[in-house]
Amino acid sequence: MNILSIQSHVAYGHVGNASAVFPMQRLGVEVWPIHTVQFSNHTGYGDWKGRVFDGHSIEELIDGISDRGVLGSCDGVLSGYMGSADIGTAILSAVSRVKKANPKALYCCDPVIGDVGRGIFVRPGIPEFMRDKAVPMADIMTPNHFELENLTGMEVKTIDQLKLAITTLSSIGPKVVLVTSVNTADTPSDQIDLVAGEGGRFWRVRTPKLDLSINGAGDAISALFFVHYMRSASAGVAVAEAASSVYGLLKKTKEAGAREILTVSAQDEFVTPSNRFDAVEI
Repeated sequence: MNILSIQSHVAYGHVGNASAVFPMQRLGVEVWPIHTVQFSNHTGYGDWKGRVFDGHSIEELIDGISDRGVLGSCDGVLSGYMGSADIGTAILSAVSRVKKANPKALYCCDPVIGDVGRGIFVRPGIPEFMRDKAVPMADIMTPNHFELENLTGMEVKTIDQLKLAITTLSSIGPKVVLVTSVNTADTPSDQIDLVAGEGGRFWRVRTPKLDLSINGAGDAISALFFVHYMRSASAGVAVAEAASSVYGLLKKTKEAGAREILTVSAQDEFVTPSNRFDAVEI
């Protein structure tokens, strides 16, 4: 399996491609990473060095890959944080080129917009770009709870509202939707939910809530879900596998008291999770 992953990248730590690429490789996937930014570290530290690449830089790299005659062997495209609408346009152009070369290829979009407590943290125009341009092109989307509400304009406080929002998003584009960090009236205070929807069916995985604030977990779970979905063709299987791996990864990160997610030292969690969580159809 070959996946083109177009995301941000950091030299130190694990967010964006630095969080998504290795887990996919550990699962035996050949990954072609293209970086939308190259930073020293993630921005949560408050300061960083590096630069943001423009859309032309991404298109140029796609041209180079195309020149190798391999776009037809690309099975999927994964995208995450988009620093600007210009970069977003280049990413969607890459998706179009891959799908033209391989009509069976899938596009998984992690629509990074914001989060509960932080609100919208991307540049102006990105939420609208995600809603109007990325959503219609995506086969799979992996918003968090906050982003699902933003993309659909719907309040999500109950399971029924969650299902309706997923269905609404699917009607615009993605046939598969994974919602992370779900917290509804049905969610116990010491738990957190992940809910996947496909074809009018919904699966929930509930894991213990960890007292941990870490960057990069969302990037990893989107990548893992994408790979497991492509292999199983089942949103229920994919959400159970991805949730089990990321819970183990975060648990070991918490136990170590680490500031950065332990992508390398806890890598066995990607293949043989220490804890298994079942997906329950709801």
